[in-house]
Amino acid sequence: MTDHFDALETRDPDARERTMLERLPKQIAHARTHAPAFARLLADVDPASVTSRAALARVPVTRKSDLSDLQKAARPFGGLAATGWGGGRAGVRRVFASPGPIYEPEGAAPDYWRLARALHAAGFRAGDLVHNTFAYHFTPAGSMLETGAHALGCTVFPAGTGQTEQQVQAMADLKPDGYVGTPSFLRIILEKADEAGVSLASVTKALVSGEAFPSSLREALAARGIAAYQAYATADVGCIAYETPARDGLVVDEGVLVEIVRPGTGDPVPQGEVGEVVVTALANTDYPLIRFGTGDLSAFLSGVSPCGRTNVRIRGWMGRADQTTKVKGMFVHPSQVAEIARRHPEIVKARLVVDNPDAQDRMTLHVEVASNASSRTEAIVASIRDVTKLRGEVSFHAPGALPNDGKVIDDCRKIG
Repeated sequence: MTDHFDALETRDPDARERTMLERLPKQIAHARTHAPAFARLLADVDPASVTSRAALARVPVTRKSDLSDLQKAARPFGGLAATGWGGGRAGVRRVFASPGPIYEPEGAAPDYWRLARALHAAGFRAGDLVHNTFAYHFTPAGSMLETGAHALGCTVFPAGTGQTEQQVQAMADLKPDGYVGTPSFLRIILEKADEAGVSLASVTKALVSGEAFPSSLREALAARGIAAYQAYATADVGCIAYETPARDGLVVDEGVLVEIVRPGTGDPVPQGEVGEVVVTALANTDYPLIRFGTGDLSAFLSGVSPCGRTNVRIRGWMGRADQTTKVKGMFVHPSQVAEIARRHPEIVKARLVVDNPDAQDRMTLHVEVASNASSRTEAIVASIRDVTKLRGEVSFHAPGALPNDGKVIDDCRKIG
């Protein structure tokens, strides 16, 4: 099979959904049994009852922003890991650290982070030499791509970060088939090679991640003969979605179940609406994260990819979901906006706008309602004050009038 990594990518969508929902109760039961934190967090959840997306939506969300506190209370992984130390067939083979610090385990399973599929979609094949410029020190990115490349049958040059001149020299000498790393560093390497009069024509493919990948840079790379694709992955759950030759959104990985929820809640948003990416890891029994809130914004795309892969697609990274801000010395959280909306069933959607006319902070809750609900103004204003302990105003809008950008709190204050 040349176009697709395996038959899972092209299976009937309904069959995929049934398979995932069959695995879901088992993974929840596994997490409750073997991961102490999930035994506590999911104490009120009957795994056998979670057999639909609607039932999953009632399971608590554990957010990335929670990990630091969880891990301070229970080192090293906050009680969320279902395995211990050991480099054999079971156990943690490596430990990495992300800013926070947040510690992440790497298990012994081949392609533990599931990046081989994304590499394949980007054109990498067995026998390729991969120049890997992701960091190998502290953070897991280097190992994430290396293990994926090895699973695909590639050889890896562990270049790591920095040392641009040495990167150019190694690429000129070894003539790798492809590059993995951030897109901006690939541009820097190519420009340095141009300055030195060195040809890096062997590089014809790239899988990039870790930062925005603007179309202008993608086109500039294509003009050099390099086809570059994006992968969306985190140190916690591995690959979430990846770009394909269709260039039409990112296809969700086969090892995860993805939801898009309203920031600050666990409530799924309507199809196409921007919200927080929440991931349940179905393929990882070492670190079985259940409803893990990534803190990233995205949205589902309708239909299937023209490349033939039938899994759902997302639009890619669209910003951060944690829009907590400080108003008059008080923190205001997206979950508080959601609580205000819950108190008033007539509210379809809510967006708190913070500005500072005349250098004075002001909060206005913009709400979509099905009909004129101005008679409810005083009640909603009272809820704003009760929940946030701050004064606020309310502005009414028709359904669909508020921007579809995932923002629950929009801080428009001008500084200086």
